[in-house]
Amino acid sequence: MRWLLVLVFVCGPAIAQTYPSKPVRWIVPTGPGSAVDVNARRITPKLSELLGQPVIVENRPGANSMIAAREAARSPADGYTLFQAVVNNAINDALAPDACCVLTDKLVPVTRLYTTPLVMVVHPSLPGTMKEYVELAKSKPNTLTYASGGTGAITQMVGELLKLTAGIQVREIPYKAIGAELPDLTGGHVSTAFLSPVVIRDMVRSGKLRGVAVAAKQRLAILPDVPTMAEAGYPIEGLGWNGIFVPAGTPRAIIDRLQRDIAAVLKHKDIQDDAASLGTTAGGEKPEEFAAFVRGEVQKWGKVIKDANIKAQ
Repeated sequence: MRWLLVLVFVCGPAIAQTYPSKPVRWIVPTGPGSAVDVNARRITPKLSELLGQPVIVENRPGANSMIAAREAARSPADGYTLFQAVVNNAINDALAPDACCVLTDKLVPVTRLYTTPLVMVVHPSLPGTMKEYVELAKSKPNTLTYASGGTGAITQMVGELLKLTAGIQVREIPYKAIGAELPDLTGGHVSTAFLSPVVIRDMVRSGKLRGVAVAAKQRLAILPDVPTMAEAGYPIEGLGWNGIFVPAGTPRAIIDRLQRDIAAVLKHKDIQDDAASLGTTAGGEKPEEFAAFVRGEVQKWGKVIKDANIKAQ
């Protein structure tokens, strides 16, 4: 055993020096043109330059991001398969864990890429403050509605967490497609939604929707007049995030190389400026920091799933 530990210690840096010697694939759990896919294609050209090998984006959408997770988990642990996990993967680990690809276990973290807080918006016929919204919901239980992406979606988690925290009853209206709720929301057929800031920014500015609160600790520069939920008395964080994972057993030297290079890409001014314009924050933290964040997300949403009695479908 001692000689094995010495071998790992000695060979680790050497592995990182020769890696990569062939193209690296980057598995995306959503389809081409999605926000997650766009993020990947924004980063990979610069990462290819640093690695000295092509980084090829491969879309594997479906099953609430689990098709991509399973493909990544069964790939060799050699650093040539990167998986861009999203918040839904962490939620699924709490809702209906698949032993093949649990985050921080079968798939180990490299670094976070982007974090985007959701914004609570309502039809303009409704009150524009959280206090008024909660008062209305309490006076008319189950009259107000909120749009979600269905069971296990981050939008459902935030909606249910608000209900639990504020003690209100609001009916969930699930939608199968991303963005499908917008016509119903602007038309007044659904009352509330929790969406990415770039999706609703122009509609809030034009008055087609009211921005009620940001599910984050700080206000957004692109929507400076929209308060945080904490300011309104409800300390709720609902973050859309994505980050890179690799199969368990990948040499630590390779993980460290990937983390350094991805973090360097995320520090580019054009990447930072682009993220800020979308209401998003670029990441780049160490694997241990990212792992702690993911475990916290699984624990937080696991409690919401239990308290709201959400069942896997």
